[in-house]
Amino acid sequence: MLRRVAPSLRRAILTSSAHGRAGAQLTEPGLSPPHALLPQWRFCSSAASTNSPPPPPPPPQGTPRPAGGSTVSSLNPAEVAKFAAIAETWWDSEGPFKPLHLMNPTRLSFIRSTLCRHFRRDPNSSKPLEGLKVIDVGCGGGILSEPLARMGATVTGIDAVDKNIKIARVHAASDPSTASIEFFCTTAEDLVKEHKQFDAVISLEVIEHVANPSGFCESLSALTVPNGATVISTINRSMRAYATAIVAAEYILNWLPKGTHQWSKLVTPEELVLILERASISVQEMAGFMYNPLRGEWSLSDDLTGACSSVMGKPH
Repeated sequence: MLRRVAPSLRRAILTSSAHGRAGAQLTEPGLSPPHALLPQWRFCSSAASTNSPPPPPPPPQGTPRPAGGSTVSSLNPAEVAKFAAIAETWWDSEGPFKPLHLMNPTRLSFIRSTLCRHFRRDPNSSKPLEGLKVIDVGCGGGILSEPLARMGATVTGIDAVDKNIKIARVHAASDPSTASIEFFCTTAEDLVKEHKQFDAVISLEVIEHVANPSGFCESLSALTVPNGATVISTINRSMRAYATAIVAAEYILNWLPKGTHQWSKLVTPEELVLILERASISVQEMAGFMYNPLRGEWSLSDDLTGACSSVMGKPH
């Protein structure tokens, strides 16, 4: 299910996130009071909810995040090193990226339906994105880039980890339907400097790993052509997400290396809308992602308090 964002809802979201846009400061994600999130714990998987949830890590100390602007690099060297260490496992569906493999069909469903509506394409077509230039920002090993190419899009994938790009190129080259994908080791900010633009700019589960979310979104906005589409998905800073993405995935099921996600860097849907609006991206549709631990499946939902949330917007 998808939620169309009416102007009144968007205003309500922005009002709840900041007292006015002029001079408003985005609340640091790590400063949300844990007790405010405790009621959502009852929705967590049974494996993760048998005991009281461990306390979220304290917000990071030290230099605050840059204030934004597409010319400011959003690259986080520590995060780059973290993912470089597990780059060779991108296409191992039982490895560290198992959660993304499990989520991929649901993420693609959201992307396909929203882009078809936005660009007035036939969703029943075998190649509904044919003729569209699409960039996958933070493409990793290409697990999203490849199905986008199979939908007919002309795909560019970029990532800051050179190992990821090498693996993506080798894997895509093995299939004629994906061999045309162009992969580059670069950043969104660098492509903005080169005046590159695309019909659709997609960045999934990346914003929680960058140093400067506001500047990152400004770069995504600059990469999107007028009347184009920008799609972002991120892990929600809720106790349901804490149980799924951190406690269960990292500490119980060992799907991910411990420390892959930091509580203080997770972004709520309200904060994401505010960041995008400040980056001149008008949010058009939103959806929550719910994980069913009994069936091992993800599904789209109108409930934005789940483990992940996705938004589709257009520059204004």
